[in-house]
Amino acid sequence: MADRDELLAYADELLDAASYPEYGPAGAQVLGASEVRAIACGVSSSRELFEQSAARGAQLVLVHHGLFWRNEPLVVDARLGGRLRVLLEAELTLAAYHLPLDAHPELGNNAQLARRLGVEPDRAFAGIGLGGRLAHPLALERFVQDVGSLLEREPLVFAGGPSEVRRVAISTGAAGHDLVQAAREGYDLLLTGEPEEPSLHTARELGITLVAGGHYATERFGVQALAARLAERFGLDWSFVDLPNPV
Repeated sequence: MADRDELLAYADELLDAASYPEYGPAGAQVLGASEVRAIACGVSSSRELFEQSAARGAQLVLVHHGLFWRNEPLVVDARLGGRLRVLLEAELTLAAYHLPLDAHPELGNNAQLARRLGVEPDRAFAGIGLGGRLAHPLALERFVQDVGSLLEREPLVFAGGPSEVRRVAISTGAAGHDLVQAAREGYDLLLTGEPEEPSLHTARELGITLVAGGHYATERFGVQALAARLAERFGLDWSFVDLPNPV
């Protein structure tokens, strides 16, 4: 069992949450029980996620995409009200880490993808992403297969780059807008979640490949790594609530 506030303070410090002011506030968003015995985690806030977390006996829910966004109306409607009702009735604490969890060099979504795909990071990319090299060049088709196997879905590919992949930029989520920067920095391929409409012709004209593995699918690993770290640090159980999303 762990003290809720001690656990949250540790997570905030671990992820350097204060260094990422943004439209999605990082850290605790709803406070529940003061003691935590089990953690549930998921990618995005939803009523279903909170219901499943309560059913699993969790007191803390960790998410990448939280409840509150400064670019949304500050209105408690059926969506927000229903989510809050589940959290409050179950005494669940909700903590959300958006950009801090993308950017963390070990636990972050980008770092977790890089490690699993054999990309050795050597520099930051586009603020919260990373760039690196494969230990051995791979045929583009093989790299795409590896991405599909890891993410358990077929990625969308705009193949404008070389037939062998050496240098890879990774920026999970909706980072198709970073394709131009990746090309200018000499990467063979940008791995992200979602492309943008101009991405197809940008890839062809700038000689770079874009691989879009899905916003949800590319951001599953960071929150699990965070939950596992907190569980180990505080002697807790944890579980991942997987609610696949085609986006």
